[in-house]
Amino acid sequence: MEISPFPFLNQEEISHLYSSLFQDLDNNSLTSNDNINANLKRRRKDGEDDEDKLGGLRKAKSNNNSLMSDILTSLILLDEEEKQEHQQWAIESQHDKATFDWNHKRKLEAMNDYHSHLQTHFSDLDEMDSSGTKRHGRCASLTAAAVAVAVTETAQASSEQSGSGGGSGHQRRLWVKDRSKDWWEKCNHPDFPEEEFRKAFRMSKATFDMICVELDSVVTKKNTMLRDAIPVRQRVAVCIWRLATGEPLRLVSKRFGLGISTCHKLVLEVCSAIRNVLMPKFLQWPNEDKLKMIKGEFESMSGIPNVGGSMYTTHVPIIAPKINVAAYYNKRHTERNQKTSYSMTVQGVVSPKGVFTDVCIGYPGSMPDDRVLEESALFKRANRGALKNVWIVGNSGHPLMDWVLVPYTHQNLTWTQHAFNEKIGEIQRVSKEAFARLKGRWSCLQKRTEVKLQDLPVVLGACCVLHNICEMRNEEMRPELKFDLFDDDMIPENSLRSAGAIQARDHIAHNLLHHGLAGTSFL
Repeated sequence: MEISPFPFLNQEEISHLYSSLFQDLDNNSLTSNDNINANLKRRRKDGEDDEDKLGGLRKAKSNNNSLMSDILTSLILLDEEEKQEHQQWAIESQHDKATFDWNHKRKLEAMNDYHSHLQTHFSDLDEMDSSGTKRHGRCASLTAAAVAVAVTETAQASSEQSGSGGGSGHQRRLWVKDRSKDWWEKCNHPDFPEEEFRKAFRMSKATFDMICVELDSVVTKKNTMLRDAIPVRQRVAVCIWRLATGEPLRLVSKRFGLGISTCHKLVLEVCSAIRNVLMPKFLQWPNEDKLKMIKGEFESMSGIPNVGGSMYTTHVPIIAPKINVAAYYNKRHTERNQKTSYSMTVQGVVSPKGVFTDVCIGYPGSMPDDRVLEESALFKRANRGALKNVWIVGNSGHPLMDWVLVPYTHQNLTWTQHAFNEKIGEIQRVSKEAFARLKGRWSCLQKRTEVKLQDLPVVLGACCVLHNICEMRNEEMRPELKFDLFDDDMIPENSLRSAGAIQARDHIAHNLLHHGLAGTSFL
C-alpha cells in the first residue's frame, strides 16, 4: 500500500490565508449592517402609512357621526311639522262641521216655514173651490155649448165649399204631409191606355180589378176623424208595383204620394191577404179530374204516362241575414258569380200550362234540392200515399223514388237512356220556363230585396199566386221581361232510393224507344 506525502504550508501561505479570512468577515458584517438599516427605514415608512390610514378612518367616522345627527334632526323637524298640520286639519274640520250644521239648520227652518205657508195657501184654495163649484159648472156647460155651435158651423161651411167646388173633396189636414199623387191618379183614370197599364203592373185592368174585388173585404180600412183611409185599389197597386218593378221603397213612395213606411206596410199587408185569400183559390193541388187532365197533357207532350207535375227548385237572392249566415250561404252561386251570395229556396211543381200546383218556400240556400224536397209538404203527402200512380218529374238534383222520376246521370248512357233523358228534359223545361216567367214578371225576385227574412216567404208566396192568376188569365209577358234562369243542379249522394223505381224507369225508357215515342236528337 502506497501513501502519498501530506503537503505542509509555509509562513507566507498561512499569513495570506488569515488575511483573506478576516476580510470576508468584515464584508459580511458590513452587509448585515446595511440590511438592518434598510429594514429599519422600511418599518418607519410602514408606520407612517398606518398612521395616515388611521387618521383617515377617524376623520370618516367623525363625518358619519355628523351626518347621522343631521338626519335625526331632520326627522324630528318633519315629525313636528306633521303634528302641526294634523292639528290644523282638525281645527278646520271642526269649523267646517259647525258651518254645515248651521246652514242645515237654517235650510230646515226655511223649509218648515215654506211648508206651513203652502198648507195655508192650499187650504185657502180649497175653500175657494168649494164656494165656486156651482159657478164653474155653469161656465163649463156654456163653453161646451159654444164649441158645439162652432163645430157645426165649420162643418156646414166645409160642406158648402165642397159642393160649390165641383167635388174637390175634403180639405187635407194640416198634419198630413202633402205629396203628389199625379202618377197614380193618371194610372187609375179610366182613360189610361191598356197597354201602358199592362206595362206598369204586368197585367190587364180586368185582372187588376178582379184582384181588388177579391181582396176588398180584407184590405179595406175605415176612415177616421183625422184622415181618410187609403183606397183598396191604391193599396193593391202599391204592392203589385213594388213586386213587379223591385224599385226601392223611396221611389214607390214618390210615385204613389205615400210615406215610405206606409208603402212598406201596405206591401206586407196585401201580400199577406193574397196568401190567405187568393192562394186557396189559385194555388192548390189538383183534384182527381184535374190530375187526370194534367197526366194526359204531359203524356201527349212526352209519351211518359202518369206524370202529374214538373218539379224545379230555384234560389232567390237575399241580403246576408244577421243570424244563421252560414245556412243561407249559396256556395254554387258564389263560385259562379265570383261574389258572396246568400239565397232562399223556392221549390215548385208546375202543370203543363206553367201554373204552380205546389210550392215550398223559405228553406236556406245552402240546402241541396233533395234536402228541400224531403222537408216539403209534397214529400209528406207522398209518404201518406196520396201520390200513388203519379210521377213528379224532377231534375238531376232530385233522387229517384217511387213517385219522383229523374233522368239518368251516370256515364256511358245507352240509346234508350239518352232517349228517356230527352223526353224527361221536355217535361223539365216546362217548370224551368215557368220559374223564368215568374222571375221575369216579378223583378223583385231577381235582386236582393229589402224585405226582412221572416217576411220574405209571404212575399214569395204572393208572387207565385199572382203568377198563377196571370197564367190562368192568359196574361202575356212582354219580350223585354224575359229572364235567363241559372240554377246549378247538384247530384245527391244517394240518387237511387227505390229498386222498384229503377225498374219502372227502365221499363218506361224501353217503351219510349221501341214504340217510336223517343226522339232522335241524341243520335
